[in-house]
Amino acid sequence: TPRLGQKLMGNRNKELKSKRRKALMGGGKARVAAQHEKNKLTARERLALLLDENSFEEWDIFVEHRSDSFGLDKQKFFGDGVVTGYGKINGRLVFVYSQDFTVLGGSLSEANAKKICKIMDQAMKVGAPIIGLNDSGGARIQEGVASLGGYADIFQRNVMASGVVPQLSLIMGPCAGGAVYSPAITDFIGMVKSTSNMFVTGPNVVKTVTHESVTAEELGGSHTHTSKSGVADFECENDLELIELIKKLFSYLPSNNKEKAPITPTKDKLNRKVLALDSVIPENPSIPYDMREILINILDDKNFFEVQEKYAKNIIIGFGRICGESIGIVANQPKFLAGCLDIDASKKAARFIRFCDAFNIPIITFVDVPGFMPGLRQELGGIIKNGAKLLYACAESTVPKITIITRKAYGGAYDVMSSKHLRGDVNLAWPTAEIAVMGAKGAVEVIFKSEVAEDGSKTEQLVKSYEEKFLNPFEAAKLGFLDDIIKPSETRGRIAKSLEMLKNKDLKNPWRKHGNIPL
Repeated sequence: TPRLGQKLMGNRNKELKSKRRKALMGGGKARVAAQHEKNKLTARERLALLLDENSFEEWDIFVEHRSDSFGLDKQKFFGDGVVTGYGKINGRLVFVYSQDFTVLGGSLSEANAKKICKIMDQAMKVGAPIIGLNDSGGARIQEGVASLGGYADIFQRNVMASGVVPQLSLIMGPCAGGAVYSPAITDFIGMVKSTSNMFVTGPNVVKTVTHESVTAEELGGSHTHTSKSGVADFECENDLELIELIKKLFSYLPSNNKEKAPITPTKDKLNRKVLALDSVIPENPSIPYDMREILINILDDKNFFEVQEKYAKNIIIGFGRICGESIGIVANQPKFLAGCLDIDASKKAARFIRFCDAFNIPIITFVDVPGFMPGLRQELGGIIKNGAKLLYACAESTVPKITIITRKAYGGAYDVMSSKHLRGDVNLAWPTAEIAVMGAKGAVEVIFKSEVAEDGSKTEQLVKSYEEKFLNPFEAAKLGFLDDIIKPSETRGRIAKSLEMLKNKDLKNPWRKHGNIPL
């Protein structure tokens, strides 16, 4: 009867309210307090900061694990250690999962993994980015291989989503063992100082196996991974700062590989001239300068979002905008190692280029490179194959590519920095550009070896002659390898016009299952 139905509904509503309240408490007040004492937010607090107000739709809030081994039957919590669902960031749809360290240390169980896989599958169906907030003790050991299988299920989806929807990882606590490989496959990783770490094996195992004494921070802290290993892209002071940074990064990205990044309105003029750039290059070619000064002056509202700022400082990568359009920046940095390309710089730039190409983001390359880094350490470390990664990425990319040579472009490094020969669409140079096989002195010592050996006084004259012929942009322009030589102050306007011209670019690579990049 209607009255009985109302009574039943009332009882069920009370039960629902009670269960939901319990689920929202995570591991309980004591564990939440312990999380806060570590200067860490809870899983739900993080999502509240990440997503637009009232936009979060949670899935699987009542899921529990099904294991009864080792006393797990007495440790059941709604949600089973991860909060999953979807919401919006500045009105744009995203799918999220946030590991809850207050519930069994955020450890990954079979049920926990299925929750994550469900939202990843849905994100692929609707073409929306996936953001993972990691804070977990790793695999739930009590579940054995079922937990390991859960990790593999997530890895498979990470690989399938790669290049289809952006994947962002926030490391906001421990991330160890198999757990590290999911973030490693994603596009960008951010870490928090002091409270987050990533390593395959922890300090205790390292000491047992290799007899090395090392702290968790030294082994896998944010400083280690953002400045030494290159595993992570960003380092922030706390959870809030990392969440705000990821939201800013998200604003430069499209939702999937079939769309373009959103246009951000600007009052910055298309043809704004930057007179300061006409004098930014030192007269002495051996004196360094800061490439960031050029980038900041050219981009909309002088905003540059740098990626991997502390790693491989001899090359700069990041996002900016020209006339509101999101662009990827790759630039040699003469301030460090004279802007040489070494192993780390090549890998850093190659991966970024491939990301931009996958997600329809035009690439602007600024060149001031004296060559690849020489030395035994580089050769033994595989500079040949690692340098070829950058070459491969540039050659393979089909998005609009605009290149500006500001000063040196020597040797094979000239080729790989998005030259006309690697399908650069618009290749420009400043009057200060020097395009040659090598520097003048080295070239003279090879070309005029016998003359210099007989009479060393001729060296200076021969160097000057070589400089007049090759250390300028006119020889390359004569051969059509440059489209134009421009005043530095006009660079912003020329890039803007080139992007407008290239907006309908249609270039496809030959059909293949996939290429074989030199890994």
